[in-house]
This record gives sequence, structure tokens and C-alpha cells, in this order.
Amino acid sequence: MASNCSSLSFSSKQKTYFILLFVSTALSLFIFLVVKPTKRVPIITSILNHHQVEKTKPSWFDVIEKNIGPSKRRIKVGLVNFDSRVVNDNSSSLFYDKLDALHPRVETVSVEFDHVDKNMKWEDIFPEWIDENNAKCPDLPMPKLENHRDLNVVVARVPCMNNKGGIIIRDVFRLQVNLVVANLAVESGWAKKLDTNEDVYVVFIGSCGPMVDIFRCDDILMHQLGEYWVYKPDLRSLKQKTLMPLGSCKIAPAYAETGKEAWRAYMTHSAATLKMYNSSVHIPRLAYVTVLHSSEAYVCGAIALAQSIIKLQTNNTKDGRNIDLLLLADDSIGPNSIKGLEASGWKIKHIQRILNPFAQKGSYNEWNYSKLRIWQLTMYDKIIFLDSDLLVLKNIDDFFIYPQLSAAPNDKILFNSGLMVIEPSMCMFEHLMNQSLKVKPYNGGDQGFLNEVFTWWHRFPRKLNYLKSFSDEGNNNNEIPNEDLYVMHYLGIKPWDCYRDYDCNWDMKDHLVFASDSAHKRWWEVYDGMPKELQSYCGLTKKKEERIMNHRRMARNASSLNDEHWKVEVKDPRRKHYVD
Repeated sequence: MASNCSSLSFSSKQKTYFILLFVSTALSLFIFLVVKPTKRVPIITSILNHHQVEKTKPSWFDVIEKNIGPSKRRIKVGLVNFDSRVVNDNSSSLFYDKLDALHPRVETVSVEFDHVDKNMKWEDIFPEWIDENNAKCPDLPMPKLENHRDLNVVVARVPCMNNKGGIIIRDVFRLQVNLVVANLAVESGWAKKLDTNEDVYVVFIGSCGPMVDIFRCDDILMHQLGEYWVYKPDLRSLKQKTLMPLGSCKIAPAYAETGKEAWRAYMTHSAATLKMYNSSVHIPRLAYVTVLHSSEAYVCGAIALAQSIIKLQTNNTKDGRNIDLLLLADDSIGPNSIKGLEASGWKIKHIQRILNPFAQKGSYNEWNYSKLRIWQLTMYDKIIFLDSDLLVLKNIDDFFIYPQLSAAPNDKILFNSGLMVIEPSMCMFEHLMNQSLKVKPYNGGDQGFLNEVFTWWHRFPRKLNYLKSFSDEGNNNNEIPNEDLYVMHYLGIKPWDCYRDYDCNWDMKDHLVFASDSAHKRWWEVYDGMPKELQSYCGLTKKKEERIMNHRRMARNASSLNDEHWKVEVKDPRRKHYVD
């Protein structure tokens, strides 16, 4: 009995002990989970998510794997602007976890390069002025490309945010990352494409995509908003861009010097030669394009422009390179004007004009976003766009070789949109239309808008788009320089709106910077070479002459206009034959 009593007594103590242990454990668990949830629950969730992601491949890789196919057993991926040693933030940790899920088929390598000096500014690579004959660009460090010639995929993270969370578009480090990726893709893909017909792929991770100036939207395979972009870049186009100068700090070369590749030859040899070189070479479709919208004020200018181009194209059809002249016209251009424009050499394409969302109603730039229509002309590979107040003085056919966007400088870091080389693309047109609602142009017009979209552009020499604007006080007569000019851009009052005897910009003090009798004379030389029926489209109206005479009277009474052009005897025969 004593033995039984002793056994019951122990069991009772043991029961009490377990009850106390249970209550203590429950209380501790309650404190752990409930009392401090902000610290405990996220840790548990993070651990669960981390464990779950470990076996999940990145979704962008599915696109690449589908294109590469199962026969490619080993895929090498180069990582740009990722530091494998830094995985403190959740996004970096998840990124590397997903990469790990691709092993053993995928091998990853970090591409090392020195970051650009933080003191370098955008203005250092896009200066306001350069010595066009002896200009240099600063250095932008690149990785050792010879160490990365076997990449199949380049994955990059592009910076685009400032410290305040705003998007920056003119950032030197952002440009550096884009150019590192482009050079890696070309270095790995060019030889590979020629030898084995393999492609190289590019992936941009994060909310900040690549620069549209470098990576074409036409090459996108997939885009997941805010997460990634997957590209199969056209290596011919990308290679040419990698050979362009770092910025407008230097004149872009006449053509990309790369050796004997067929893509380079297409503007330096005839079509027949190209076909002998490689029967599969694509002969580019090219066109000069201008736009008329909202009024017929520039019809005469467009006719003179066409005539100036045609006169200089002595070998246009001889070598098989047919270069079209295409004019986009809206409803404001009447049937009679269309007839004259066609007779001058333009093919006509009707368009609906595009409203500038930031322009005031009735202003001169209300509809000048109509220029964006040139990106819809996908029947052409390259276009040289010219405003209708330009005159071609020397053959410019060879400038079709330049990539998008190439232009002459305007001021500061900007280009002049009066003459541009562009590459038509429907997705780029759609991008421009989307951006047009968000981006406010600095000058209220198309030039300001395009400079905000295409920040990385290639500098033409000034003589390719010579702005008729004179600020040199020592040049009292505003004479055109003796250098061979390719294209004259007639700013101010247009030659056809003046007497042919002199430049009527002389008659207004605020227009003196645009006045030049030598430039004026060059335009009228083209006019004199035009057929009589085309000259009739450049006639004077009675209203125009009244305006000219009024300005002459004001100039005569203005003591500050010492040039006294108002004294010139007017012999312009158009005065006797007004047009309606």
C-alpha cells in the first residue's frame, strides 16, 4: 500500500509540472506572436517567401529559353550593375535566389567596370559649343570586353531615380550602364551571329528601362511593367551606335569604321556591288521627307526644297539607290498646291495633323506635333527629315548612313529638329504619342519635345543645317561663311515672302540677326532654275506686298537701322503679277 501511495503522489506532482509548463509555453508563444507582431510576423513571412522563391525561375528567362531552344545546353549570363555581395535588400535577395534556380544549365558572371566620375555632368558630353575640327570627348569606363565574348544573355539594372524619387533622363551613369550593355551584346553577339547564327539577348530588371535612344522598342520580346524588359537586339543597328561618339562632344564619323561588314557597305557601294558581295544584303529603303500642315504658307518653300535636292542627285538612280521625296500634307493643302508639289518632285501622303497638348489655341505651334507622323513611315528604313524652309546646297545622300537620332546642334545641350536622321517605327510613334501627353517641351514645340525624348543624339557639323542666324558683331553684312555649306536653314521672314532684291529681315530691328543678302541670293538662284509653272507658286499677294512696304516705311523712320536697305530700288517682277 505504501508503494501505491508513493506512486500516486509522484504522478500528481508530474501532472502539476506539465500544467505549469504548458501555461508558460502558451504565454511565451502569445507574447511572441501577438504582443510584438510587427517584429515577429514579417520575419516568419519573409522566411516562408524566401523558401518558396528558391525553386522559382525568373519569368523573363522563360522568354529567352523559348527562343534559344532546348539544344543549347549551357547558357552564360553576364550581370551588369548588380553587386553579388550585397543582398541585404529583399529585391536583391529574391533576384539571386531566382538565378540560383537556373543552375546548372545557366552560368552567371558579374561584369566589373569602373563607375564614371560622379563629378562628370551631362553638359560635359553634350557641350554648347565644340571645335568641330579638333574636338574630344571625356572617357567613359567600359569593362574588358575581350573577357566577355561568350555571353548569351546580358542582364542589367539601370539607374534612373534621383534622391527625391524623381526620374532623371540626363544622367551620365545611366548612359554608362546602357552603353556597357550595348557593347557587351555586340562583343558577344556579332561574331557568334556570323559563325553559328546564334543571337544574344538583353534583359533590363526593375522599374527603370533602357534608353530608347540605344535599345529599339522594335527589338522587345516581352515587357512586364515595372519588372523587366527582354530584348533580342538587332546587332547591326546596335553595333553602329556603339561606334558613335559618347555624345555631341565630337562630330559623329562619316560612317562607322568597323571593317568589311555588309551593313557598313550599303551606303558606300552601289546596289549591284552589294548583291555581288552578299546576295542576302538588304538594300535600304530611303526617303527625304517634309511636312506641311495648318496652312499653305510653306508650299513655295517645299517646292524649292524639292528642286534643290533633285538638282544635286546626279547619281540617284544610276547606282540602284532610289531615294524618294515624300511630303506629308493635311487638309489645309489644297488641290492646286498639291499639283505644284507633285510637279516639283514630291510624292504626297495625306495625314491627319496632331495637336500639341501644351500649345495655346491658335498659336503657331498648335499643330506642329504633326512632325511625329514621320515615325509612321515604316515603308522606309531611314529618313532624312527636312523642314520646308531649308534649301539643300550640296548633295547629302551619304548622311543616310547615320543612326537615329542624328542632327545638327541648336544651342546648349540641344539639337535642331529642322534636319534629322530618323528610323521609322510604329512602336516608337506610339511611345512618342504617349510621352507627348506627359512631357512638356521647353520651347512649347516639337523641337523641345523631341529633345526630351532623344537625349542621346549624334552631332552633325553645323554646315549640314546652317542656321541663318548671325550674332557676330564683326560680320556687319551677315555674310555666309566661305566654307562649303550643305543645307541652309532660313530663319526669320522667308525669302519668298520678301522682294527678291534684298532680304527684308533688314527692315526690322528684332529680325536683324536673321538678315543676310548672300543667303537670300542663294535661295533665289534655286528659284531661277525652277520651271515657270513652279515659280508661280512663289508669287506675291497684294497683302504680302503691303506688309513689306509697311516695314520699309518703318525702317526708313528708324534711326537705328543704319544699313538703309529700305533705299534699295525694288525691281522684283512679281509686283506686277499678284497671285490670289
